[in-house]
Amino acid sequence: MSAEYEYLSPEDKPALLALCNEEWQASIEAIVKQIGYKTHAVTTPEDFTARFGAVQYQLTVIDELFCAASLAENTTLQALQVMPMNNRRHSTIILIGDSFQTGHPLQAYQQSVHAVVNRADAGNLAGLIQKTVGDNEMFLHMFRDTQRRIAEGKA
Repeated sequence: MSAEYEYLSPEDKPALLALCNEEWQASIEAIVKQIGYKTHAVTTPEDFTARFGAVQYQLTVIDELFCAASLAENTTLQALQVMPMNNRRHSTIILIGDSFQTGHPLQAYQQSVHAVVNRADAGNLAGLIQKTVGDNEMFLHMFRDTQRRIAEGKA
């Protein structure tokens, strides 16, 4: 079965959601759409890998239990963790789960993501996403500017 892809314009801000249940899917999708992202939801690790490799998603939200019984069994997260940085630098990656302290930088670093969010703090997800994306944009600004200038032949 082939994945269906909708048209993305250069102005769109695509977001990829890998969440474990439909209730969380609907809730987080509504929040992400509210702050201006065009969302794509996946249901399997294979679908995640195919979509993540085909589109440069600006935001990726993964549930710690996506298609897994525990964080250690999450093959989607494991695939992201071993992926070369140049294949995932375009996306701000947020991991949601009960075992995290929201905004804890060492937990995020340990999981190779930009931010971790405890499920209990999902009501503040819009602000947390905007802050994390903004921090990532600032951190990579010089790198992206240099890339753009090289591509334009101005470096």
